[in-house]
Amino acid sequence: MEPVASGRDCEMFDAGPGRLLRRARNRRSIEPEARIITYLHERGYPVPEIYDVSADGTEVVMERVDGPNMGDALMRRPWKLKAYANRLADLHDDLHTIPVPPWPDFRSMGDGNHLLHLDFHPLNVVMGPQGPVVVDWTNAAAGNPLLDAAVTYVLLTCPRLSESAWVNRAVQPGRTLLGRAFATRYRGPAFDEQLARAGDLKALDTNLASDEASACRRVSEQARRRIAAAG
Repeated sequence: MEPVASGRDCEMFDAGPGRLLRRARNRRSIEPEARIITYLHERGYPVPEIYDVSADGTEVVMERVDGPNMGDALMRRPWKLKAYANRLADLHDDLHTIPVPPWPDFRSMGDGNHLLHLDFHPLNVVMGPQGPVVVDWTNAAAGNPLLDAAVTYVLLTCPRLSESAWVNRAVQPGRTLLGRAFATRYRGPAFDEQLARAGDLKALDTNLASDEASACRRVSEQARRRIAAAG
């Protein structure tokens, strides 16, 4: 069975009308992700509905949301960059108002008690018929909301898209502009502290190539220089 969509971590397969089957490439359990998605769905946050989880947790049947991801939508309408940046920030801020699940095993990033996505980039926002829907909650954790925003900035500006080299060269200026527009809402010393942390964290991601990891470290270094310059 051929996947209808795939990313660095998971593949999606057709599971019937209005449904998708999500499976991790390494066949790990994705039940914790289904659990947090269900938690968010019950609280009105825009996520797909979960219909079923396999007994071993390696497969999840979920709602299929038709529409382009935010990245593709922006490529078609680049003049709406600021609007998309604001919508991305709104989705962050709405998420961070939801209480952290009271589960003893829920992952914590050490400081702060807000619900974080930590992989919140335009390719994980589907522009559905009823509005944006946020997917891929593998990295969800409790922590500082500025860390979530900082990780998004790093993801917007450092890793390459899974496209050809010329496509990446063509879209990189727009991605950088989107990252800067998104970060406008959060700029300041507190954001730079989390940006330095986010760059360091993403540089350790084994899914990234060496040049992508180097770009993440440069973001951290630039943030630390701004912090030092501010005194």
